[in-house]
Amino acid sequence: MRIAMVSEHASPLAALGGVDAGGQNVYVARLTEELAARGHDVTVYTRRDAADLPDRAALPGGAVVEHVAAGPPHSVPKDELLPHMPAFGAHLARAFAREQPHVVHAHFWMSGMASRIGVRPHGIPLVQTFHALGTVKRRHQGMRDTSPYERIGIERQLGRGCARVLATCTDEVVELGDMGVPARQVSVVPCGVDAEHFHPAADTGRIPERRHRYRLLSCGRLVPRKGYDQAIRALAHIPDAELLVAGGPPAGAVEAEPEARRLLALAHRTGVADRVRLLGAVHPDDMPALMRSADLVLCTPVYEPFGIVPLEAMACGVPVLATDVGGHRDSVADGDTGRLVTPQDPGAVADAARELLADERLRRHYGRNGRARVLRHYTWARVADGAEQVYRLTLADHRVSTEVAS
Repeated sequence: MRIAMVSEHASPLAALGGVDAGGQNVYVARLTEELAARGHDVTVYTRRDAADLPDRAALPGGAVVEHVAAGPPHSVPKDELLPHMPAFGAHLARAFAREQPHVVHAHFWMSGMASRIGVRPHGIPLVQTFHALGTVKRRHQGMRDTSPYERIGIERQLGRGCARVLATCTDEVVELGDMGVPARQVSVVPCGVDAEHFHPAADTGRIPERRHRYRLLSCGRLVPRKGYDQAIRALAHIPDAELLVAGGPPAGAVEAEPEARRLLALAHRTGVADRVRLLGAVHPDDMPALMRSADLVLCTPVYEPFGIVPLEAMACGVPVLATDVGGHRDSVADGDTGRLVTPQDPGAVADAARELLADERLRRHYGRNGRARVLRHYTWARVADGAEQVYRLTLADHRVSTEVAS
């Protein structure tokens, strides 16, 4: 099967940890790699964001990344890329004329916009994964939402007009329904995790020295919606515990980040500055060992379209304490692999953390169950199985509609 992946701002080749480099990059990279290893012909189209990038670059397993000239050849915040999507779409239309894919899978709403332009002249079916929805972002961020005004309307058109929406969690299906996208048009395929890299036996890597009896760990991009402030506020009520935050720029530059300064100021105000460490970017090779060094992984975002960190922790056999939002509701089995608590409630985080830290047997039980849950549902092989099924269903429906139209 020839598959075109379109990911306008999230290149599978990007280094993780930047403001616009996170879970979507991992998803596109690993799904592409898995599909290519199964013999599919996969090309990923992403925007050229540096002048020295090659036109095409190889990925492991035989897939190819094609860098599309759309806008200036340097990094541009994703919320400023909308004016360049017509040029991106025109490039896709030309590329698809040379070699037509069987299906196009767009990642994020602007990729969907460009893909619609690309598939229209050729009648190619389009599968859309939003990764995050503008309605959710606007609901939680209000006036702080920097997304283009047109985003929600375009997402609504995409959801109703594409061949199929591939959602990453059941919470998204409900949100799409409120946007007028019928449930029959939506398939749920979750994100995944490398269960060989993230493993309970992971004990090698650079691990910061433990300074307190218990270690809590939070990971991800250093942005306000990740809710690290909630973890810091909770820490004030969790005795003899340290909080490590992994993510953001390199360690030497992390304290220059506005969000880092905000968090450190909060730690001083709440009296826990001596128990909070912002590690900055941690090398991927060191992440499993860092997770294994934690007694508990805290995932406390205000909202989370999916969230890969809980899967990484569960794969390492570490219990998860997460807010009851978005994809967490699917991935974290409350009372079995960890705990779900009300978002923006540091008191609830503190209560649950104290209970879990006081019961090592329960933490080990949650850890074992988490690993088993990952192996059943969240390996990249399972994700690729689901994506293949969606592509085949889409192609079958497309053939039927084409025959009816003719």
